[in-house]
Amino acid sequence: MLFEELYEDNYRIVYGYIFSLTKNEALSEDLTSEVFLKAFEKISGFRGECKISTWLCRIAKNEYLQYLRKHKNTEPLETCTDLPDVHQFEEIIQDKSMAITIHKLLHDLEEPYKEVFILKVFAELSYKDIACVLNKTETWARVTYYRARIRIIERLGDKDEK
Repeated sequence: MLFEELYEDNYRIVYGYIFSLTKNEALSEDLTSEVFLKAFEKISGFRGECKISTWLCRIAKNEYLQYLRKHKNTEPLETCTDLPDVHQFEEIIQDKSMAITIHKLLHDLEEPYKEVFILKVFAELSYKDIACVLNKTETWARVTYYRARIRIIERLGDKDEK
């Protein structure tokens, strides 16, 4: 596979996944670039046990964690409320204010629910791919995603009652 093809086919998925973690466009672009540089260097190590997009998301997660370790004493990232098209929130939720509300709820969601929801909705990974990224079973990924959805729906209901 040519590097250009790898980049073009997977940029949106990798950027979307990283942006959902960072909420920062510039940082997401930087980390996405790092992911593809690492992928280019390590492509010979790709064993084909999962989809290439899943492998790239695993690299993305590691790059993000490395960034957090390096910058643990810096101020938190600003939350961006202007969501780019890569997240396709308009397809999922028609009302932009609702999309922002759900994004804020997701930001406060505890792990592993947050990460599984992000991988499923924003990175558009299958349960099998999510399981591969997180080194869990496919059933675990399904149940965790279901529970994440329930938590978000419950919190939406709490907001409506206030």
